[in-house]
Amino acid sequence: MAVTVETLEKLERRITLTLAAADINTEVESRLKKLARTVKADGFRPGKVPMSFVAQRYGAQVQYEVVNDKLGEAFSVAANEAKLRVAGMPSIAQKDTAGEGELAFDATFEVYPEVKLGDLGEAEVERVAADVTDEAIDKTVEILRKQRRSFAQRGAADVAADGDRVSIDFEGKIDGEPFAGGKADGFQFLLGEGQMLEAFEKAVRGMKAGESKTFPLAFPADYHGKDVAGKEADFLVTVKKIEAQHLPDVNEAFAKALGIKEGTVEALRADIKKNLEREVKFRVLAKNKGAAMDALVGKAELDVPKALIAGEAERMVANAREDLKKRGIKDADKAPIPAELFNEQAEKRVRLGLVVAELVRANNLQAKPEQLQAHIEEISQSYEKPAEVVRWYLSDRERMAEVEAVVIENNVTDFILGKAKVTDKQLPFDELMATA
Repeated sequence: MAVTVETLEKLERRITLTLAAADINTEVESRLKKLARTVKADGFRPGKVPMSFVAQRYGAQVQYEVVNDKLGEAFSVAANEAKLRVAGMPSIAQKDTAGEGELAFDATFEVYPEVKLGDLGEAEVERVAADVTDEAIDKTVEILRKQRRSFAQRGAADVAADGDRVSIDFEGKIDGEPFAGGKADGFQFLLGEGQMLEAFEKAVRGMKAGESKTFPLAFPADYHGKDVAGKEADFLVTVKKIEAQHLPDVNEAFAKALGIKEGTVEALRADIKKNLEREVKFRVLAKNKGAAMDALVGKAELDVPKALIAGEAERMVANAREDLKKRGIKDADKAPIPAELFNEQAEKRVRLGLVVAELVRANNLQAKPEQLQAHIEEISQSYEKPAEVVRWYLSDRERMAEVEAVVIENNVTDFILGKAKVTDKQLPFDELMATA
């Protein structure tokens, strides 16, 4: 069958589909006869409902389904005949003009673009690296100590100092009027750890239990509470209780409490270093992967199908609703989240996906079985029972598909870094860990 494809603009195409009315009528009649075997109606036994009744009640619905099915088949055949790679679903509109005994429809759709990969040898990529230092291990030990700290109430004459946990009552007013979130009783926070605005902590620092104080506080212009951002409030605060923190000593008992079998401080530090090195490796990989992908997309030329952007945006909306659901938000599945909010990010994702797919195809960068196995085994090492984790991945196609996607991305990253003009940069540990 000869198919005429009309080019509208860039990736948009249109073809005309024709259906024989006789074929539609035959299929509608066949489906109604099958339906009549199970239709129930008052006054008739099952299977004995008159065809006229079945046709009157279900005819329009069945005809709609038949036409849709026939159009789907006709479009698939036409697209294959024309060797088109269709992106997204076609938009179908019936035409007023058609041959005798026929129905005619215009199918408007987009096709996948031609992706022109640029010269990666001209791309510039900054590749980062980072080391796990003794200072980083020391900071992690301190974090573990704070996670296991205890508190003891201070004496009546003691004043609140950094590191103490204070329990307070407070009330704030702006222009003499209370505001939402400006009042609390028995509120606890740790002094000196940035849990409150610095002006608030400064006012509480040095107070005794039972003491009250009034002080002004200017909210920053970029404060998360928009109703009070940039405004000045007057606070009344009363200290109810002050507790001094006690951090556990770093010794064998501390190491054993953290599950270190050897029970030594040396073994604890070695375990921390191993975990930090694993985290650093993944963060460095993610950062370098992002830089490589940016360079790849920057050198590629293509038009991005609008249908794919819309589909990706809708998936992002669904993910956002699912995230709200997990947070316990009521009626999260009905949350009014406009897809347009995600259009820019969706366009970037689709563009990257198309470019990566072309690079993989052109350079045979598909994931190899040994790469998949190695990646799964690497992931499993951070768990208590690695063998069970490996089996868990291998037993599920969806999980394996996720692993395959990561391995392909790694192959693409290595390929790009092997071609591009690479500048190496050593990142401080803290800077790397602060990167989202």
